[in-house]
Amino acid sequence: MHLINHDVMFVAVSRAPYPEIAAYHERMGWKFKWVSSNGSDFNFDYHVSFTEADKARGTALYNFELHDYMSDEMPGYSVFYRDEAGDIFHTYSVFARGTEQIGGVYGFLDMTPKGRNEPPGGNLTSWVRRHDEYGEKAEDSRCHGSGGTV
Repeated sequence: MHLINHDVMFVAVSRAPYPEIAAYHERMGWKFKWVSSNGSDFNFDYHVSFTEADKARGTALYNFELHDYMSDEMPGYSVFYRDEAGDIFHTYSVFARGTEQIGGVYGFLDMTPKGRNEPPGGNLTSWVRRHDEYGEKAEDSRCHGSGGTV
């Protein structure tokens, strides 16, 4: 609601075929718009997906630098502006740790006693689970004692 009232729209883009996206979108219960770039160069053009040639070479352009090849996909957000004539302009991109501000849970957890509770030697997102993959239910948490919900 807040974004629409500022003439802003959030759209997630993934390379998966749309039927896979739609099934996952429904499973998670998400409401935002999610589209497929499958069969296009969109993710490659914005340097968040990498080619077999990048992999074979062992390097890829990511976050405006040439890096050792890390993965087929890396995080990134881009912003576009559509003017009154319908022309679209790329106005901003952010990658790597700069993407954390959109995933609001990172900043919130960073203020708590356990932080992100990352396991030793784990990567930056090894603690993330889908809502239906956590071993315990939220109501079994120590935050939900006999004194009621905190």
